[in-house]
Amino acid sequence: MGPLQGFRIIEIAGIGPGPFCGMLLADMGADVVRIDRPGGIDTGVGLPAQFNLMNRNRTTICVDLKSAAGVQQVLKLCETADAIFEGNRPGVMENLGLGPDDCMAVNRRLVYGRMTGWGQEGPLAGFAGHDANYAAIAGALGAIGDKDGPPGVPLNLVADFGGGGVYLAMGILAALLEAQRSGEGQVVDAAMVDGAASLMTLFYGLYAGGLWKDERGSNFLDGAAPFYRPYRTSDGEYIIVCAIEPRFFKVLLEKLGVDEVEPTNQFNQSEWNSHIAIFEKVFAAKTRDEWTEILAGTDACFAPVLSLAEAPNHPQNKARKTFVEINGVVQPAPAPRFSRTPLEIRSGAGEGEADIQSVIENWGTGSAN
Repeated sequence: MGPLQGFRIIEIAGIGPGPFCGMLLADMGADVVRIDRPGGIDTGVGLPAQFNLMNRNRTTICVDLKSAAGVQQVLKLCETADAIFEGNRPGVMENLGLGPDDCMAVNRRLVYGRMTGWGQEGPLAGFAGHDANYAAIAGALGAIGDKDGPPGVPLNLVADFGGGGVYLAMGILAALLEAQRSGEGQVVDAAMVDGAASLMTLFYGLYAGGLWKDERGSNFLDGAAPFYRPYRTSDGEYIIVCAIEPRFFKVLLEKLGVDEVEPTNQFNQSEWNSHIAIFEKVFAAKTRDEWTEILAGTDACFAPVLSLAEAPNHPQNKARKTFVEINGVVQPAPAPRFSRTPLEIRSGAGEGEADIQSVIENWGTGSAN
């Protein structure tokens, strides 16, 4: 049932990083109750409930948080909960009567997680935004993309999920550990712009040390280096090579049959363009699958670039069971792996609806009336 079995967590339903955080905690075994609003959450894309995969593994209840009765029901759950988290703009939960002071007043051990884009304070705190906005002011978005083109949009992985949902989950877990020692809960303030900036720590260090140019498409990890970039194959697909270390670069050259490139010139940026031209010509001579067969079983640091449909069928992913099928829907399996308390998907997205009173009784808090 996962290492978090027995922990009770309240999720105030939202979009993006909030549900992702809830999925991570629920996948790890926590009893997560997702409190949805009447009519549900508008994701903006019209996704049917059974395909909103981030809402798997938890019970969903509908509560009108704008009513006094609804607020009291949530506070009743807080009495025996270990944590609660929300993803509203600053001040919204306080106005409802469900801010940190309200919830922690009924349970001093309660951990209160807060997810925002800009943070709880600052000149942008009260305004709307989305992943790329937060990544932009963190310096992350401007570092991604081709040298002479616009910034690339890396899905919503950088701020929403990486800098947001993962950091909120990590913060909640850290606060839960501390609460077991101190007997006191605390507020976890997770801002996506903070998390996105944190993810850029390596690159700020490289920049400060003079090893990174402050322009995209000009460095060894942003696609400018011939040994760390994708190459188009004869069938219009792509192979990605990431042979950073010299010993791996030598393997790549050997497997490609490239003699024109001197291995000792790997990091000589004045030769990168000529090396790229050589590699482009070589890779264009065969299909992606042919190169996969040639490079397989070596330390050339390569991989075929797969589509969403192809990825679940890759031999490595099949061996690891990285993807699973639940109710006919293929989806990533819970991660990471645990040796004694394995993770599992106990209920698919769109399942597990319950009545608020039954949850209150199950959590041993009596009645909210």
